[in-house]
Amino acid sequence: MSLVEAIILGAVEGVTEFLPVSSTGHLTILEKLFGHTIDDPDITAFTVIIQSGAVLATILFLRKDIARVVPAFFKGLFNKSDREHIDFKFGLAVLLGSIPIVIAALLFKDAIEGTLRSLWFVAGALILWSGVMAFADHAATQIRHQDDVTWKDTLIIGTVQCMALIPGISRSGATMSAGLLRDIDRVTVTKLSFFLSIPALTGASILQGVSEADRISAGVGWTNTIVATVVSFVVAYASVTWLLKFVSKHSYSIFIFYRVALGSLLLLLLATDTIAAK
Repeated sequence: MSLVEAIILGAVEGVTEFLPVSSTGHLTILEKLFGHTIDDPDITAFTVIIQSGAVLATILFLRKDIARVVPAFFKGLFNKSDREHIDFKFGLAVLLGSIPIVIAALLFKDAIEGTLRSLWFVAGALILWSGVMAFADHAATQIRHQDDVTWKDTLIIGTVQCMALIPGISRSGATMSAGLLRDIDRVTVTKLSFFLSIPALTGASILQGVSEADRISAGVGWTNTIVATVVSFVVAYASVTWLLKFVSKHSYSIFIFYRVALGSLLLLLLATDTIAAK
């Protein structure tokens, strides 16, 4: 992998991580176009690790909320009277909502890093999940807000988030759709998606960095990985800021149309053997 490719991939990760268009799907397509074997261990590890840049951007963006929720959560753990505080309940809800994807990622690790990396899966997921997003966007009443979010909501949303282990579905697309179907408003569910990304993506990045360190050194290279992560951080911060402003006034329609168009183009390229599935 060249340094230019690493910078491009980092920028794409930063732009797409929190948009409901599938960052992994985009990275997988680009990695294939750059001539890489997309299910090689170093490539799959690189794809996961550079997400940590986007996570850091999210933490920076949500720093005031985190500084309020985290202390309230720990106070509630040791003091029963503090467990009725809204910030404790929200912190507990985010923690519980993060558990399902950790379990699913460990159980299906081989399939996620192998079979599901096929571009046929990416194309199909981009198109099919667009239907789910369209239904959720249309059906949502948005009558519930951040103070109404419960552990039951986040457990359901977190379970649906597991679908994002299939490249092309999109972690944010899955969580946003599930949240809308729970009648939570777009801004709140988008912000909740940011919160749920922190434990999920941080854990995955650390696991891949530790377990695949030697393969990254021998393949993609740590310099490229670190550069891509830094670029991802810078671009993701701008992306997160823009997205919250956008969803406060618009539906997810533009993302749905984009997903269908990209998935259809990818299917055409695969069907005509212009690009190989792996």
